Amino acid sequence: MARTAQQRLVFIDELEVWVLYKRVRSISVRIKPPDGRIEVSAPIGTPEAEIARIVRLRHDWILKAQKRVSASPMSQAENATTEQVAEWRAIVSACVPPLVAAWEPILGVKAGKLAYRNMKSRWGSCQPATGRICINVRLALYPPECLEYVVVHELCHLLVHGHGPDFHTLMDRVMPDWRERRAKLK
Repeated sequence: MARTAQQRLVFIDELEVWVLYKRVRSISVRIKPPDGRIEVSAPIGTPEAEIARIVRLRHDWILKAQKRVSASPMSQAENATTEQVAEWRAIVSACVPPLVAAWEPILGVKAGKLAYRNMKSRWGSCQPATGRICINVRLALYPPECLEYVVVHELCHLLVHGHGPDFHTLMDRVMPDWRERRAKLK
């Protein structure tokens, strides 16, 4: 087998499993939103029989995790109608400006243009040079504290650009429960 990562589809009993062979020490099993896809990372050269053994051991956990993922807001958002997305945009665009106005003086920053998009893989983004902040309209499907967390997160990027220790220190100072809020988005 090649020494670079390779991915392939295998069927283990009734389960469709995507196996990624890569430079890792052990086999790990993940259930990926939005569709509950089963992904296994395995060391290069791992026999398929060993992967099948691990998947079978975790069979009950896999089915429960797939059920949880399929019931999640992000999964529901995958099949949303144009009208539903418009509703989310209306909700988020009504809630974000007051949150920004409340947090700007706390952080000592000034946001630029606010934008709203239906995004699959990001909750928000910030362009520090212009102050432009984009918020995912799917946040309308989550508790309000999640939207506030994302707004504060993006505003903090106006002060600290990356996600290093300085960024975490700032988030800890201004929103001590940010990790709990972020966990609700998973």
